[in-house]
Amino acid sequence: MTYGVRLHVWGENGCFTRPEMKVERVSYDVMTPAAARGILEAIHWKPAIRWAVDRITVLKPVRFETIRRNEVGAKASVRNAAAAMKAGSTAGLRLGVEDERQQRAATVLRDVAYLIDAHFDLTPRAGAEDAPGKHLDMFNRRAAKGQCFQQPCMGAREFPAHFEPVPDPPPAPADELAGERDLGWMHHDFDFGREIEPRFFRAVMRDGVIEVPPLDSAELRT
Repeated sequence: MTYGVRLHVWGENGCFTRPEMKVERVSYDVMTPAAARGILEAIHWKPAIRWAVDRITVLKPVRFETIRRNEVGAKASVRNAAAAMKAGSTAGLRLGVEDERQQRAATVLRDVAYLIDAHFDLTPRAGAEDAPGKHLDMFNRRAAKGQCFQQPCMGAREFPAHFEPVPDPPPAPADELAGERDLGWMHHDFDFGREIEPRFFRAVMRDGVIEVPPLDSAELRT
């Protein structure tokens, strides 16, 4: 049995990075299902449940702008971290932000707003105390109060996502989004059961609405 929710999210900017862009960040045209799941999990998540995004409704016209961002051009080495843990010493783990800072261009979305339709399923880690209604009530209560475990974002931490339960009547997509638009192959989510394998789906927006297939759908590609 599944339990559905709807959420209205919006922000000044969004960057849902295309993985094929290795140097300069370029956003997809719209929010990805993985990013939508991340917003839901920021509001309410427990090991007993797993969120699945069913539909994303785009409310505002797709607008891009180019900005310059400061990024750290290096990552902490996993091998060094493992060695430090084994040795009980932090020697060699230093990563100087001032030394590694780089300025890069990014093509991001401007003035974004979406409706997220999603549901959750109970996982094998659910216990007797994990009544589905309890998790549903917790999510709805936290969303109504603006509560979250961490500030949700529009694909990047510097672009915070604002959220609220979907008002009545719900906001409608902009007239500019009428018709059908093929958005190409889009990142769907990670399959955590297959060594965190990324999966992709053919995203088609019809009158602002993108139907998201389930993670185990035959439509998805790796």
